[in-house]
This record gives sequence, structure tokens and C-alpha cells, in this order.
Amino acid sequence: MEQPESGAGPAGAGDAAEALDRPLPEGVRRRVVALVSDAFGGLSITELPAQLRQYARFTPTRRAKYAGNAMAAVLEGDPVFRQRIGERLRDSQPELASALESGTPPAAADPVDVAAAAYVLRPAGWGKLVAAAGEEAQRVDAERADDESRRELQRLREELDRLKAQHKAETERLRTELDAARKESDALHRKLRSAQSDVKRAEAAVRRGNAEHEGARAEAHAQVSAAESEARRLKARLAEAEAAVEASRKAAREGRSIEDMRVRLLLDTVLDAASGLRRELALPPASVHPADTVDAVEPGRMSPKDIAARALSETDPAMLDQLLALPQVHLLVDGYNVTKTGYPTMPLEKQRLRLLGGLAMLAAQTGAEITCVFDGAELAAPVLLAPPRGVRVLFSKPGVTADELIRQLVRAEPPGRPVVVVSTDREVADGVAKAGARPVASAMLLKRLSRV
Repeated sequence: MEQPESGAGPAGAGDAAEALDRPLPEGVRRRVVALVSDAFGGLSITELPAQLRQYARFTPTRRAKYAGNAMAAVLEGDPVFRQRIGERLRDSQPELASALESGTPPAAADPVDVAAAAYVLRPAGWGKLVAAAGEEAQRVDAERADDESRRELQRLREELDRLKAQHKAETERLRTELDAARKESDALHRKLRSAQSDVKRAEAAVRRGNAEHEGARAEAHAQVSAAESEARRLKARLAEAEAAVEASRKAAREGRSIEDMRVRLLLDTVLDAASGLRRELALPPASVHPADTVDAVEPGRMSPKDIAARALSETDPAMLDQLLALPQVHLLVDGYNVTKTGYPTMPLEKQRLRLLGGLAMLAAQTGAEITCVFDGAELAAPVLLAPPRGVRVLFSKPGVTADELIRQLVRAEPPGRPVVVVSTDREVADGVAKAGARPVASAMLLKRLSRV
């Protein structure tokens, strides 16, 4: 290490005699680092301490930033390095250095510059200079901070006044907007209440309209139902009239009228009845005898109602045999009523075939006229059926039931001809009974057919 130059004697003596009792003030330390960084560039590599040579190529600003702590530590612990920095300071600031070494620092100098120079040069009493300069720097900093605080306080007060005024204006504007919004809200509430009232009135009107519409629809439905019922009745009457007209036309084509046919049929019935009575009573040829003048009860003609008075059950096949034994008797059978009573689980086609087979055998045994009536509404398509011998098979037309067709057949017979109607339908039985026919239950015919 090089020996100190002759000019360094006072600084070395002061450094040995004095020391700081507290750390350097931060402002003084920054100024010391700046002085070292500025003087650093005037030294050669060999003049620099080993731990600082790596910063030799740095700029003063970068060197102060990155090597500040290292330079402060070397400056404090290496008197030779400090002496070299002091020589560079004397060269750059000779007046300040001379004043410090003479013990009279200039009054106009910056206390921080005085403290930093005294710390580097270490003249006699440098510790007091550094302490005094540090206190002065702190006072100046405090005054500067106080001035800045006052200015900041003034600025904040002005900003507060401005914000208060702005807040007041904004409050007034918002209050005005709030009043306008309240007025608009009140108007909207009034409009809403009015609209709700209109909606309620409209809903009530809709409900009234719906009720009236339902009533009108129900009334219209009732009228339509009545009209349809009347139409069906009129269609039935029209069908009867058309059937009568057709029968009249057919009879006219055959050269005789319906009345002639009815009279002839009635006459045959009377003749057959008389022959039957003659055979049954076995009377001798008619002649006048004294006994003829005696008042007595003569045997009368038998009718279906006379047979009903005998002590037979309503379902006894013997009663049906007696009825079928009447002369010119006509047996009308309600087909589906009989089949659905006797064998309802069979398909309709098989029901018809089974019933017609039994009726054909019954016609062959009794010789009675037999007509079997089926309801045409039960058919999905026209029936391809060859009627058995001795049995007339009829299907009702569309819109006409089998019950109505049976009543038409009964009304077509002349009064006095025995007509037997097989049906369990009470309405059919009552209707044909009023017309003079004899109703019997379907069970009776089923029992009679089971013996065929």
C-alpha cells in the first residue's frame, strides 16, 4: 500500500483523534457516496482498493447506485483510499477544503456539502462539523418537509373546497334529478294503476264473454242435439213412408193392392183357424139341432193372448210351440238380442249363422213364417249371406234401428193375424204388445232351439 502524501497529515491526525458517535445522516451519506463516485474515475486501477476495482468502468451514477455501500465501507476503513478521495476533493473544491482545514467553514455553503467534505478530509473537529451539518441538514429537511406539508395541506384544502363545491353541485343536480324521477315515478304509478284497472275490467269482460259463450255453446249444442233427434225421427218416418210407397208400387206392379193382400192374408188366417177348430173339436157336419137353441158357451177362436193365460212359465219352450201352432202365425226374431243373450262371446258373423241355422230347422218343423231382423248399424261392410230356407233375413237401413224395423213389420200385419215377437228388450216388447203382437223372451227361443 502506498504511503500517504505530506498534505494528508492534518486529516490523519483529526481522524485518529475523533470519531462519530452516531451513524451518518442519510443525506450526508448520499453526498459522501456521490463525492467518492465522482473522484473514483480519476484513480487508476492500482490506486483502487481490490473490492472496488470491479466498479472502475461504471458511470458515476451507476457506480453510486450499485457500489454505494461498498465505497462507504472502504472509505471508512481505508485511510489511504480516503486520503486519495480527499485530494480529488481539494482539487475540485479548493475553497471549501481550505475553509474546513482552517476551522472556519463558509456560512453560505450547503451544510450537507460541508459535512460530506469534513467526513472525507477529516480536519480537526470534523466530527462536530459532521454532527452540526447533519443537524442543520435535518433542520433544513424538516423545514423543507414542513413547507412541503403546508403546501400539500393547502393544496388538499383547496382540493377539499373544490370537491365540496363539486359535491354540493352534484348533490343539487342529483336532488333535482331525484325530484324529477319521483314525479315521473308518481306519474308512472298512476298510469300503472289505471292500466291495472283496465286489465281487471278487461278480464271481467273476458270472463263474462266466456260465460256467455259457454252458455250459447251449450244452448247451441242442445239445439243441435234436438235437431239431430228430430232429424232422425223424421228420417225414420220418411223411411217408413218410402217403404210404404215402395210396397204400394210393388203391389201395384203385381196387380193387387196392399189392402187386397192384407184381406187375403186375413181370410186365409180365418179359414185356417176354422179348419183347425174343426179338426180339434171333431164336430160333425153343421146342422140345426134343438140343442142349438140352448144358451151355452161356444168355443171361441184361440189367439196368442189366450195361450198366455195357460199355466206355463214365461221361458217354457212349450208355450212357444203352442204359439207357433196357431194358423198363419208370423214369428219375428230380434236377431242380435237373441244371440247376445245366448252366446255373446262369439263373433257377430258366427252368431248370425248359428241363430239362422236353428231358425231354419224350426221353420221346417212348424211351417211358421219366420223373419229374423238384425241391426244394420253393427255392420262394418255389407253382409254376403244366403238366407236359409223358410227364414226371411232383414237388416235395418242406415239411421234405422232393428227395434224400429220390428215395429214396422208388426204394423204392416193385418189385425187379427197372430204375430209373435222374440226380444228381451222391454221397449220393443211393450211397443209390439200395444200393436197386438205377442212378445216372448229370448231365453224361450234359445231353449226351443236347443231341442232342434
